Amino acid sequence: MTRAEHIRATLTLGLPLIGSNLAQMSLHVSDSVMLGRYGVEELAAVVLGTSMFFVTFILGAGFGQAVMPMVASALGRGDEAQVRRDARMGLWLSIGYGICIYPLFWFSGPILVAAGQNPAVAALTQEFLRIAGAGMAPALLVMVFKSYLAALGKTQVVLWSTLAAVVLNIAVGWPLIFGHLGLPELGVRGAAIASLAVQALNVGVLGGYAARHPDLRRFELFRRFWRPDWPALWQVARLGAPIGATGLAEAGLFQATALMMGWIGTVELASHGIALEIAAMSYMVHLGVASAATIRVARFHGQGAPGLMRQASVAAIGISVAVGIAVVALFLSVPGVIIGLFLSAGNPATPAIIAYGSGLLALAALFQFADAMQAIALGMLRGLKDTQVPMVLAIVSYWGVGLPAGYILGFPLGFGGHGLWLGLVVGLGLAAVMLMTRFWRRAPAA
Repeated sequence: MTRAEHIRATLTLGLPLIGSNLAQMSLHVSDSVMLGRYGVEELAAVVLGTSMFFVTFILGAGFGQAVMPMVASALGRGDEAQVRRDARMGLWLSIGYGICIYPLFWFSGPILVAAGQNPAVAALTQEFLRIAGAGMAPALLVMVFKSYLAALGKTQVVLWSTLAAVVLNIAVGWPLIFGHLGLPELGVRGAAIASLAVQALNVGVLGGYAARHPDLRRFELFRRFWRPDWPALWQVARLGAPIGATGLAEAGLFQATALMMGWIGTVELASHGIALEIAAMSYMVHLGVASAATIRVARFHGQGAPGLMRQASVAAIGISVAVGIAVVALFLSVPGVIIGLFLSAGNPATPAIIAYGSGLLALAALFQFADAMQAIALGMLRGLKDTQVPMVLAIVSYWGVGLPAGYILGFPLGFGGHGLWLGLVVGLGLAAVMLMTRFWRRAPAA
C-alpha cells in the first residue's frame, strides 16, 4: 500500500467515528441548553448527575473498547469464531457492570450530600439518576456494538445512529421537561427519560444491524448468547479493565484541575470550562483517528504484516499532526471569537472571561500535540493488545507528574490558572513521549 492509500483507509474508518464522537458531545450540550432554560437547580442537578454517570461509564467502557482490537486481530487471522466469542463476552461484561453499578445511582442522593453537595440539588440529581442510571448497561452495550462494527469496517451506521440519538434526545426531552404537546412537566425526570430512550434506540439500531446485515450474519453474534465463554470473557476483562482505568485517570486529571481552578475564582472557572470544551472538540477528532489506528494496527498485527502495521501507524500520526497544526492556528489567531460564541454579549463578565480564556486557549495549543500523540499512542498500543503497562505510564504521567506540576505552578509559584494548564501540558507531554516510545519499541520490525 502507498502512503496515500494508508491515509485514505484511515480516514475512511476514522471520519465516521469522529462525527459520532462530536455528535455524542452534542447530546450533553442539548441537555444543558434545555435544562438551562428550565431552572438553575435543575441544570446543576443534571450536570452533576451526568458527570457521575460519565465517570462510572468511562470505567466500564473499557470492556467495549477492548472488543475493537480483539475483533480486528481475530479478523486479520481469519478466525471468525473468535470474532463472535470476543464480542459476545464484551456484551456480557457490559451487562454485568451496568447491573452492579446501578445501586450507586439509586442511593446517589445521600452519597452526594455526604460529599458536601446542596441537599436540594442532590435530591434532584437522585431523581435523574434513578431513571438515567438504568441506561448504563444499554450505553455500554452501545460501546461494544460500536467497537464491533468499527472493527468490521462498518462505521457509517455508528455515525448515523448517534445523529439520530441527538434528534431523539431533543424530541423526547423538550416536551417532557417543559410539559409541551399535552405531556406532563417532568423537569429532570423528563431529561432522564429522554436519555434512556436514546440508549434504547442506539442498542436497537446497532444490535439489529450487527445481527441482520448481510455482510455480518455469518458471525452469528447472538447464536446461543446465553452460553458463557470463560476464556474469552477473561481475555476481554484483562484487556478492558486497564483501558477503563486509563480513561478514568485522564478524566480525573481534568476534573481535579477544574476543582483547583474553582479555588482561584468564578471568572477563571468559567473560562476553564469554555476553553476545555473547545479543546475537547478537537480531541474528538484525534480520538476518532486513534480508534482507526487501533483497528488497522490490530488487523495487520493479526495478519502478521508488521511492515503494513508500521505504515498504518505513521499514517495515523501524520493525520493527527495535520489536524493539530490547523487547530493550533485557529486557537492562536481568533481565540476571542471562539470563546465569544459561548457567551452573551450583554453579560458584564464576558470581556474578562474572553481575556482570561484566550490565554488558556494559547496553552491548549501547547498541549494539543501532546494530547493528540498520547491518544494515538494509546490507540496503537491497544492494537497490539498492550494495555496494562500503558495504564501505569498514563497514571504516573497524569497524577504523578501533571497534577502536582499544575498545583506547584498554579499556587506556590503564583501562575494561577495558567499554571494549572501548564501542568496539563507537562503531564500529557510526558504521557505522549513514554507511550510513543513503548509502541515503537514493541512494534514488530518490518
